[in-house]
Amino acid sequence: MIAGWRIGPESIHGAYRLPELNSIDFDSLVIGAGVVGLACARTLAQSGRSVLVVEAEARFGEHASSRNSEVIHAGIYYPPGSLKAELCVRGKTLLYEYCVARGIAHQRLGKIIVATNREEAQQLQAIQERARAAGVALDNLSAARVAQLEPEVLCCEALWSASSGIVDSHGLMLALLGDCEQAGGLVVLRTRFDAATPHSDAWRVVLANTKTQDVAGTQTTTLLVREIVNCAGLKAPSVAAKIAGLDRCGLPVERYLRGHYFMLNGRRPFRHLVYPVPAKHGLGVHVTLDLAGQVRFGPDVASWPETIDYNFEDGRREIFIDAIRRYYPSLSADDLYPGYTGLRAKITGPEEPGADFCIAGPAQHGLAGVVNLMGIESPGLTSSLAIAEYVLQQLDGV
Repeated sequence: MIAGWRIGPESIHGAYRLPELNSIDFDSLVIGAGVVGLACARTLAQSGRSVLVVEAEARFGEHASSRNSEVIHAGIYYPPGSLKAELCVRGKTLLYEYCVARGIAHQRLGKIIVATNREEAQQLQAIQERARAAGVALDNLSAARVAQLEPEVLCCEALWSASSGIVDSHGLMLALLGDCEQAGGLVVLRTRFDAATPHSDAWRVVLANTKTQDVAGTQTTTLLVREIVNCAGLKAPSVAAKIAGLDRCGLPVERYLRGHYFMLNGRRPFRHLVYPVPAKHGLGVHVTLDLAGQVRFGPDVASWPETIDYNFEDGRREIFIDAIRRYYPSLSADDLYPGYTGLRAKITGPEEPGADFCIAGPAQHGLAGVVNLMGIESPGLTSSLAIAEYVLQQLDGV
């Protein structure tokens, strides 16, 4: 670690200018300061590496990490043996333990997955079998039992996931950032990754200060690092294409799927998370609660924009009302108001099946010291600490 390089108020607000040096400047460069990037940076720093995190935005966690449901998933929806299944189950355990240890606000609320007709009830059986394969127990609930737990919810039968919960995602990121910093890591905002080329047994990387890009030219800095961990979220495939030596044809296509959230006015009618059976590319318009008790519905599967666009389409309201009233029939349309939108980092298109996490390290692409994380959508938040473990193993050749 370079003497005196520690995170501080100036670096956090983008005023820190990186010096140019001729020797190895950092062991590890982490691109992206969302929840997964910060988790990876923390784990790498705690392993004894000197770590630099660069984030193009003015704040950490600006995209998917702050535009989601803040749900701690149980790990019940994903194909057996997939990274999503394994890392979600492992990540859930690590996340609950971490929240307790670091005093991060969270609640283990439990989740009810409801079927409103016989066809959906058959889907519950498939979900239960998939959960069993992942080592997650789900209990069967009758309609009468659901009525006791959630009097406002209408269904014919349901499943109960006791280990599902919610977490303060911002508090989680602050804790990860603090741990990274405590271990000697440095986070620099308004700094974009532009290129990486091999240099002896290291990587020469070019970074640009995004704060100056619209002024009199963009300030750039060249550094030498031993490792590159691409946690750029929505832009991860584009970032991977800037690393020399990667087969561009082998990289997934970068796609975005936009989903909306509507909020509920008035009293809180739910005590638990309530989910319909999954829909294509998502988990259906479901009920989530935040730590203040606010009820929100979503996300839907709205559109596939070609650029990062958080525009809210209020015309989706009727679609939401129809979807919600299937299990919450007493919903008043006047009680819904627009919340926010989020984008999922997709690496398959609308007509293709959903993809597993794509975490490609030296064993996959042959480039020493490089790990690309692409298509890290849900359950990325839940899996973040387990993903960090997995990245460390990839870099260490375990």
